[in-house]
Amino acid sequence: MRFEGKVVAITGGGSGIGKEVAARFVAEGASVAINGRDLAKLQAAAKEIDPSGKKVIVSAGDIANPATGAALVDAAVKAFGTLDILINNAGVFNPKPFLDLTEGDYDWYLDTILKGKFFTAQAAAKVMKDKGGVIVQTGSMWAIQAIGATPSAAYSAANAGVHAMVRNLAIELAPYNIRINAVAPAVVETPVYNTFLSAEQVKEVLPTFDAFHPLGRNGQPKDVAEAILFLASEQASWITGTVLPVDGGVTAGRQ
Repeated sequence: MRFEGKVVAITGGGSGIGKEVAARFVAEGASVAINGRDLAKLQAAAKEIDPSGKKVIVSAGDIANPATGAALVDAAVKAFGTLDILINNAGVFNPKPFLDLTEGDYDWYLDTILKGKFFTAQAAAKVMKDKGGVIVQTGSMWAIQAIGATPSAAYSAANAGVHAMVRNLAIELAPYNIRINAVAPAVVETPVYNTFLSAEQVKEVLPTFDAFHPLGRNGQPKDVAEAILFLASEQASWITGTVLPVDGGVTAGRQ
């Protein structure tokens, strides 16, 4: 198993991509600390992933607050003795035209997506600097291409910052043997769409994006999890500073 004995912290670990990643790490031998805003959802996810209660712990809080990322790292170290891997996955999404965006919208995206990842990565790197480690961020295809059907100026700007952070930290943290990379997904069918669409709308709207991807389908959490686990593994030991599109071919071009 690739991650036997490793300790992993995951933000946004209560559902969607983060939950899938947590389950995959546990299945491959790791102990995991998961973060999210909803304690009950985290506890339910932890029980589902590891009914024994020995391999998964939870640390609830809003990742936009730097203290939350620090608390997640501290919880992992306290429970399992160290931290080897950070998966910075938490994010938010709600398409809105640029002319309608408020300062509150802007702050929501920048604080959750960029500030949250920045300070959680810093907390993790402080633990990893004496022994090495790996950080994988969830960025976005929207930070690489603009999509008219889903106006996302603030969301895209925040994720572009995440991508730039990856390149900068790859250089700064390389002397400590800390690797950092990101994945940039396109449309992945996760509960994030239920935060701004009804269940009926999700059922109706998401299939219309299948054809947007050259491979003909939307992504699933497992598709992104595969890429994240690869970047976190020793198989990617000579890869750092990379943003990997996991997007069904969207950034390659159009049919």
